[in-house]
Amino acid sequence: MPSPAITALDAAGLPYRVIRHGPVRSLAEAARARGVAVPDVVKTIVVRRGADDHLFVLTPGDRVISWPKLRALLGVARMSMPDAEAARAATGYERGTITPFGSTTAWPVVADERLRGREITLGAGQHDVAVAVDADAAIAALGATVADVTDPEPVR
Repeated sequence: MPSPAITALDAAGLPYRVIRHGPVRSLAEAARARGVAVPDVVKTIVVRRGADDHLFVLTPGDRVISWPKLRALLGVARMSMPDAEAARAATGYERGTITPFGSTTAWPVVADERLRGREITLGAGQHDVAVAVDADAAIAALGATVADVTDPEPVR
């Protein structure tokens, strides 16, 4: 039985390719397993603006949310990341499988501008499964706001 994400992609008429792989422990492992570069492994981050008010932020794998940029874009002073249980309650997905496609609530989506013009991979609502999609088509299907909302991943 397909995940809600696959059902939503089909309903949107978006071409996609399913990628099944074993467990991964890092973005670099995910990129290798999916056969893509790290920036093409898109992280779907759930952000809480207020009580029962969330949004999805899509970031390239080699970047992190810039909270000052995101707050300025949204015109808010405070945001937070919900814990795993709250994220699941807001989306219907467990961490590591979250995608805006097929979420139990169609929260607004913000996509970092660096995703445009690429083929990206996203979670597919199940562990060890991703989908490859054209970023521009996905952004359009989601009605996403596109903006510069990330910074480079800090060197560790």
